[in-house]
Amino acid sequence: MSLQEAVWGEAESPPLGSYTLSNFRRLPQIERLSEETRFEMEVVGNVLPFKANNYVVEQLIDWDAVPNDPMYVLTFPQRDMLRPAHFEKMASKLRAGAGRKEIAETANEIRLQLNPHPAGQLELNVPSLSDGTKLYGMQHKYKETCLFFPSQSQTCHAYCSFCFRWPQFVGMDDMKFAMREGEQLVQYLREHPEITDVLFTGGDPMIMKAGMFRNYARALIEARLPNLRTIRVGTKMLAYWPYKVLTDGDAEETLATFREITDSGLHLAIMSHFNHPAEMKTAAAAAAIGKVRGTGAQIRTQSPLLAHINDDPAAWSSMWTEQVRLGCVPYYMFAVRDTGAQHYFGVPLVRAHAIFREAYMRVSGLGRTVRGPSMSATPGKVLVDGAPTISGRRVISLRFLQGRNPEWVNRPFYAEYDDKAVWLDELRPAFGDKFFFEDELAAKYSGARRLAPS
Repeated sequence: MSLQEAVWGEAESPPLGSYTLSNFRRLPQIERLSEETRFEMEVVGNVLPFKANNYVVEQLIDWDAVPNDPMYVLTFPQRDMLRPAHFEKMASKLRAGAGRKEIAETANEIRLQLNPHPAGQLELNVPSLSDGTKLYGMQHKYKETCLFFPSQSQTCHAYCSFCFRWPQFVGMDDMKFAMREGEQLVQYLREHPEITDVLFTGGDPMIMKAGMFRNYARALIEARLPNLRTIRVGTKMLAYWPYKVLTDGDAEETLATFREITDSGLHLAIMSHFNHPAEMKTAAAAAAIGKVRGTGAQIRTQSPLLAHINDDPAAWSSMWTEQVRLGCVPYYMFAVRDTGAQHYFGVPLVRAHAIFREAYMRVSGLGRTVRGPSMSATPGKVLVDGAPTISGRRVISLRFLQGRNPEWVNRPFYAEYDDKAVWLDELRPAFGDKFFFEDELAAKYSGARRLAPS
């Protein structure tokens, strides 16, 4: 066993250490890179959020493969994550020695051009109590599920460079979702008996102390809501900091809270983000998965399909196969949302489906629980189902996995074939001048814009 393996073993793990713009240059691995590359990181990192940690740096990144290592691209800013005009705008400020205020103002000007809250997150998804109180720490887009954003979970162990919730992390306070107390969550669930699932999200709920998470969980358990069936926790913890449930000071309390949830009769689903096979290669990740499953929780896995990181069928089939071996359930392959650095990470939908199909063919039936590629767009989760030929005309076949109107679910519809489109609003209807749901969407949600290009 090497010294590094001993240091990072399950029994002896170092404390969490973070690297941001303020200290990333101190990393010995970063010193290998050119000054130009380090400056580019600073330019991009002043616009998009940047935080890595010691586990990612020392265990997941292959520094001999940099700059092409997928985990490096996933966590460290790259020049092309900003469009050239945006890059030069920020770079000129840094070269001129601009002050913090001017840099922040420039960053916010750029950020507002990056569609910071896609799919109607601010305009359409924020719910209200019966007395009119807006619940900005929640979203309720689909009938059965509401999202809850604890104020203590508005950060992560490390940031993914593609993250569609990047406004949470860059100080744009009016764009954050956060809610300090669980009482309003319980009240909203009482008022909406159609809700069966609560999804704790952020940021990452597993960044908060176990005692705080237990308080939220107990509020739901003790309310004995007849409609509540499932608590979901969206987290990258198993990939970025498995020691949360292995050796952290509150690891046992975290696991005990998971058991408390499952013992109460509620289903606990850990919605775990794994973006590349490298995240599952460590003994710590496997051990953490075992610990979580031992509480009665089920682990479902998901990731977007990402150019430069995992746009390869072999990466996906490898991930799904290993996830099944470890007792996880492959759940979703997503398309990269239309925000932030989508131009860098996005994969055309036709190619995305081809990657999904080839990877799907390579796994056993137990891995075929996964669905994708799916776009979490304004009207709902839209699955790309193939590119068939209908009456001599090639089209893109689509259907809803979730919809703002449940009646839309599983209803097929078709778009003109376009091998360059990466998102729903780039597609044109194949038959007629509108998709079947557009008029209803526009009538019910005045903030929803027309989807198809004019």
